Amino acid sequence: MSDAVPVAKVLTVSDGVAEGVRDDKSGRALVDRLVAAGFAVVDHRVSPDGVEAVAGALTDMATGFRGLVVTTGGTGFGPRDLTPEGTRAVIQREAPGLAEAMRTASNAGGRTFGMLSRGVCGTLGEALICNLPGSSGGAVECLEAVLPAVPHVLDLLAGGRPH
Repeated sequence: MSDAVPVAKVLTVSDGVAEGVRDDKSGRALVDRLVAAGFAVVDHRVSPDGVEAVAGALTDMATGFRGLVVTTGGTGFGPRDLTPEGTRAVIQREAPGLAEAMRTASNAGGRTFGMLSRGVCGTLGEALICNLPGSSGGAVECLEAVLPAVPHVLDLLAGGRPH
């Protein structure tokens, strides 16, 4: 595995945040958690909800990028919750085990909200993209579930050998 500092980008998907009428609590919480985990967060931006907006933002953020891209928001059942569809439109390979680990972690302790997340994970080039919930607590909780595997995934995407 590489000794280089891992890099990450955060995309908040929310019409309200994009319009300036809602606070981006989950995006800031993810940036803080990633930095605490030793990541250099090199981009944090906002996109409105919708398949095309999410697909465009993810393509822009992941093209030529070697690192982790996390989204927050748009993974539920609301009419504008289309982050998974926008993500599927651009990823080359899905990583269902990561998405399931996040749902499992979010269902622990008798809670059931994790099963409501439709978030997906997958790769685009050498970037790993993971959809996280829109609540700051749920987003950080789901990120925690996959963080131990992320450095290995990024190493493999960069051509490293399996352990």
